[in-house]
Amino acid sequence: MKYKLSSSFRKALFAMFIIFCITGVCKTQWLASDIYDYPLKQVLDQIEERYGVKLVYEERHVRDRVVVRAPWRFFIDVEQTLDNVLRPLDMRWAKTREGVYEIKRWEYHRKPFSEGEAHLKALLAAYPDRTSWEARKTDLSTHIMETQGLAELKKCQLNPIVSAQRRYDGYTVENIALEMLPGVWVSGSLYKPLRFRGKIPVFLSPHGHFYNNVDNSIPNERGRYRPDQQYRCAMLARMGIAVFSYDMFGWGDSELAFTLQDHRSDLGLLMQTWQSIRILDFLCAQTWADDTRVGVTGASGGGTQTMLIAALDKRITLSVPVVMTSSHFYGGCPCESGLPIHFPKKGLPSNNAEIAAMAAPISQLVISCGNDWTATTPDIEMPYLKQIYSYYGKTDEIENVHLERENHDYGIGKRSALYDFVARKFGLNDASVKDKTGAWDETKVTIEPADAMRVFPDGKLPPHALKGSKNLRELLNTYKE
Repeated sequence: MKYKLSSSFRKALFAMFIIFCITGVCKTQWLASDIYDYPLKQVLDQIEERYGVKLVYEERHVRDRVVVRAPWRFFIDVEQTLDNVLRPLDMRWAKTREGVYEIKRWEYHRKPFSEGEAHLKALLAAYPDRTSWEARKTDLSTHIMETQGLAELKKCQLNPIVSAQRRYDGYTVENIALEMLPGVWVSGSLYKPLRFRGKIPVFLSPHGHFYNNVDNSIPNERGRYRPDQQYRCAMLARMGIAVFSYDMFGWGDSELAFTLQDHRSDLGLLMQTWQSIRILDFLCAQTWADDTRVGVTGASGGGTQTMLIAALDKRITLSVPVVMTSSHFYGGCPCESGLPIHFPKKGLPSNNAEIAAMAAPISQLVISCGNDWTATTPDIEMPYLKQIYSYYGKTDEIENVHLERENHDYGIGKRSALYDFVARKFGLNDASVKDKTGAWDETKVTIEPADAMRVFPDGKLPPHALKGSKNLRELLNTYKE
């Protein structure tokens, strides 16, 4: 007996057959392709053998990592192959010499020197004159302020808390806390000349992430308590300048309300920019402040703060960023690079060299060294900066002191360069702070212990102090113009 299948039933069977074939084949192909997923270590060995190169890396960085469909990632060119293999794994390569490549984990804040150089050339091509550059600078400034959430943030009364003044050889020091937001304080030490007449220059002195000891057991060796920070502030004061040296967010007295984890978040960048703005408000409001001579200097993370405030605040007339001005490095701490301030909504991406250029045409000394990411400053970043300053006819206002054999610090060589530049640009009499040979004499500076520099040595903030990142975020979301 024969049965005739209906048309609709035949169509349903055919559809089921097609679905079975597709899903079955795809599943078979997917499972079969697993055999081409190789351990990263195996792929790197193959690259070395195929291209005749040496790959240098730490075993811990490649352990337990797998390259999916590895054979398809090999190209004629070894560098394209390395890109194909490493980028999906958030890793990168750097050519250290001919035939040798260093393999590292990808870092969002760092790129090869050559990319930084190419970036600066693209920026000059895109903004080749003063008109286009000024428009670019305005867009960048707006973007940086908005990205940090500072464009509409409201200013409150600073309500200074001032400690007793200490008198030393040629200068005084007093500790001051300023209420930069309701219940949120920034602490610092104000250095001033022992005697002065009329108005004097003022200076901001942010610090970086420097440690002199591995376990950080010596409080005097951290942040603004470090001897090198005290030396430069006291010397500038002895030269006739009022200098405010202040804690980074989550450091020093700020640790009484916030943690190092808070510092290493998006909060760090915006709070440190805001406190620089508010300290400028305080300094420039003083009857003795000469608002035509306003400087800022800092190294490393303090150099990032230096470049940012000089770029954003027109009250700054002199800037000295130290060991930080780079086109290929953004700063390793989120307090420097934790927000996408370098990536405006229109135009090309930015970098720290362009942010330094935003200070043009004010006086600027870029101090670099041979043993960190500023090793390229004389050859890559300075030609770019000179070109931007040429738009204003002010190439003589941008200078570089490069200390090839020095390291990432604010040592005496860098401080001496600072003193020379500031004395010359601010028209100061430096005879009283030099020895008989004409060298800068720091021996008359008194290095204070950390406890003497704290505004709250007993660890007690004002009763209405705001504590914790959650409360701070709520305040930032509501305390706006």
